[in-house]
Order: sequence, then structure tokens, then C-alpha cells
Amino acid sequence: MSYSVGQVESKDKIPEFKKNYQVFRFMGSNLVSFFGDQIYLIALPLIVLAITGSPLSMGIVAALERLPILIQPFTGVLTDNFNRKKILLFCDLARFLVVGLLGVLYIMNQLVIWEVYVGALIVGLFTQVYNTSQFASVPRLVQKKDLQLVNSINTGIFQSAVFIAPGLGGILISIFNPGVGLIINSLSFLLGFLVILSLNIDSSLHKDKLNSVKIFNDIKEGFKFVLSIKPILFTNLAMLFSTFGTTLFLTMLVIHLKSTIHLDSVQIGYIFSIGGIAAVGGALITNFLQKHFTYRSILFTAGFIGGISIIAFTLYESFLWLALMNALGTVSAAIVGPCIVTIRQIISPDHLMGRVQATSRFMTWILMPVSALIAGFIAEYLSTTFTLLIGGLIATIASFIYLHPSLKAV
Repeated sequence: MSYSVGQVESKDKIPEFKKNYQVFRFMGSNLVSFFGDQIYLIALPLIVLAITGSPLSMGIVAALERLPILIQPFTGVLTDNFNRKKILLFCDLARFLVVGLLGVLYIMNQLVIWEVYVGALIVGLFTQVYNTSQFASVPRLVQKKDLQLVNSINTGIFQSAVFIAPGLGGILISIFNPGVGLIINSLSFLLGFLVILSLNIDSSLHKDKLNSVKIFNDIKEGFKFVLSIKPILFTNLAMLFSTFGTTLFLTMLVIHLKSTIHLDSVQIGYIFSIGGIAAVGGALITNFLQKHFTYRSILFTAGFIGGISIIAFTLYESFLWLALMNALGTVSAAIVGPCIVTIRQIISPDHLMGRVQATSRFMTWILMPVSALIAGFIAEYLSTTFTLLIGGLIATIASFIYLHPSLKAV
């Protein structure tokens, strides 16, 4: 079965990759944003632990941050019917203000846990809208033949941030304050705002006036497309269960390293950074792998290894072992991510691009709030180690869904 490429040409010819300065600015902005996000991932759990001392509170924060996943179908309609550039700008500005405010309040010793809950929910909401709009904007910035390359480089940039930011962030947090980490993250959103402002993102789509009937029909059209295209459907099913498992792991990762293994913020940062070193390579070889192997074999192998690495993470407590297993997991994620994104982009028509991504994220991430909350309960009443072990088992089993025959066709 063959699939038509979803990208259409813009009014102005998109330049060759080497001369595409817009996409270079876009990827540079992502580097800074990813840098801030990695510091945020260390700072926020430490802030929650300092305020409450409870793994369950971290589970609640993570669940609230992921709760806006439930509105993903509406973010797809929003992306496909409104100016994507304005959406990106508004989301960056809102996150800059909210995260920065949380950081300032913590530094002033005025932050309370309910404010963290509200902030996490707001940041999660705008992140969902931003990610959908960004996904739909990428095919308008590059030629279709460069999509896999750009997605791989973008993932490599993300992993470069994973390599650099956590170690530096851990040092900054240990010297100053976790609130400083949130302020750094907020400034990355401000820089992203300025870069997006300089980009020419024009969807060139006909926009009808939105009403309740059109919104419902647009959402229905997105679901119908995703459910009818088997490669997208089965990668979504695999990601649904894999994401449930990895969310159990990621929600309690910093808490586990801090309260169970008794590492300090610098050591935690180094573990994240070491994982980033290996993952940069994983992201950059994805384009090579795609030329020599099917998406089916790449996704299964990477997904299986990623799940096993989480299980192995719970077996020993030495710094080197934890760093090695985390590196193995991030390599796997760095390979899976761009492959799935590219499959969606090359199959989806441009007028459905936002809805396909939003619908897919809704299907694959809908259990994340539940998983995050469950992680908090298991860690609170049993142990963080048991939480991570369950997550690894689920992620490993989920990888077998990638073996579905439909993935041979892409």
C-alpha cells in the first residue's frame, strides 16, 4: 500500500537545506528551549520535594501538567484553522510569564504547592498547543525530502541539550536555588518568542469560520484519517502503552535518584547529561538507519532496548550503572521519536497536519495523567524502585506492537 506525501509547496519556493536560514534559526531556538526544559525537569521535582517531601505531590504535579493532553483534538483544529505563527508566539509568551513567576516566588520563599499545581496545569496546556502547532509548521519550513533529516537533527539538538543542560543546571541549582532553574527555563521561552517572530510561517490554507459543528467535523475528520491509516494507528497504539510505562519511570526518576539513591543535584544532572551524550549519536544515526532498515525493525528494536534499559535501571545503585542505563534509554527514545514524527508528516495531507498530530498525541498520551498519578501513589506507599520496574516491563511489552505488518509499507 502506498501513501501520498502530505506536504504541499508554499507560494514562495522553499530553499535547499544548506541555504534554509529560517530552519537554522528555528533549530537554534529549539536548542535554547530544550536547554531550559532540561533544567526545568530537574528543578521542578526538587522544588516539590522541598515544599512537601512527598512523591505523591510530584505525581499530582506531573498529572496536572499532562492533563491538557485531553484537549489535543481541539489543538489540532486550532492549528489547522488559525495562524500558526501567532499561536506559537502566544504560547511562548504565556510560558515565559508563568514559569518565571514560579521561579521568582520560590526564590522569595513565597511559593506554595497549590501555586505549583496551577502553574503546572497552565504550562502543560500551552505546551500541548505549542507542540501541535510547531509540528504542523515544520513541513512549511523545509522541502519534503529534508523532513527526515530535519527531524533527526532536531532530535539531535534536543539530545545535545540533554547532554549539556542537566549537568550545568545541577551545578547552578546546587550553588544558587532551584528557582533559578525555572527562571532560566522561562528566559528560553522568551528567546523562542523572538525567533518565531522572525520566521515566515504561512500555512496557505483556506480558513472557514469556526462554529461548533465545524469543530466537531474537523475533529472527526482527524480521527477518521488516523484510524484508517494503519502505520499511524499501530505506531500510536505502541506509543500509548510505551508512554504509560515511561511516564511511570520519568515521573519518579529525579525523586528516585534523590530520595532512594541519595544523589545530590549535581550527580543527578550528570546522569542526565551522560545520557544526552549517547542520545545525540542515536538521533544523528536515525537518518542512516532509515535508509537501510524499515521503520518496523527500527522502532521495534529501539523500543525493546529502551524498555529493557528501564528494568535494568532498577537492578543496581552505582552511579556508572545508572548513567549507562539512562543513556541506553535516551538513545532508544532519540531513534523512535523522529521516525514516528516523519511517518506522520509524510503520510498526512497539509490541511490535516495539525489534526493528525493532535489526534495521534491524544491517542498516545491520554493515559499520561493517570500514569503520573499512579506513579505517585506507588512510590508513596511502596517504593520508587517498584514504580520504575513496572514502567520498564510495560514499555518492553509495548515494543512488540511495532511488528505489525503495515509498517513495512512506509
